[in-house]
Amino acid sequence: MKFNQFVIIGLGRFGSSIGQELIQLGYEVLGVDRDEEKVEEMSRVLTHAVVADATEEGVLRSIGARNFDCGVVAIGDDIQASILAAILLKELGVKKVVAKAVSGLHGRVLERIGVDRVIYPERDMGIRLAHQLVSPNLLDYIELSKQYTIAELNVPGCLSGKTLSEVNPRGRYGCSIVAINKPKGIIIAPTATDVLAERDVMVVIGTNQQIESFQHSIGQ
Repeated sequence: MKFNQFVIIGLGRFGSSIGQELIQLGYEVLGVDRDEEKVEEMSRVLTHAVVADATEEGVLRSIGARNFDCGVVAIGDDIQASILAAILLKELGVKKVVAKAVSGLHGRVLERIGVDRVIYPERDMGIRLAHQLVSPNLLDYIELSKQYTIAELNVPGCLSGKTLSEVNPRGRYGCSIVAINKPKGIIIAPTATDVLAERDVMVVIGTNQQIESFQHSIGQ
């Protein structure tokens, strides 16, 4: 399902960065916050920004929150307000509700009330940074589930000039190279005859263990 209109509750660093990126991608964004200064600052960036208390059902109705495709609850400093805002967005019939959690307990509560996706920005960034620190070839790391991961890996010198069939990550480690980002452009679903170069970036998908084995083999 494609979403075109977003309402963001909470215009702190997290909510503001999401809003700015969505605007750059060409979507309509309504920002809501109790803080007048934050709203005034983001009013120059977002489609609309209003000073409002998103824990009040009447307020959300008055700003037309129910008409938005996706609601993002980006409140981090007030767990009660975060939960109330998420409940109200769900009750108003917003198609998808995404919420930021600051702890495991907060996240479990959000899941229990029916939030479609719970995000842990600090935890997820910590996990990604840890993997980058111990794996010099790793550029980015996204956990798709508890078992599967997608990772961006620099092509090291030992793989430069080799075809995918020669590297054979699927046969040797069980993971797959689903794209190769080259200086001249990206190759989606590369074939066995595509050749890797040292400046390329591989997009690899597999289980955590498979990718870890592949990283270890090319890091030596």
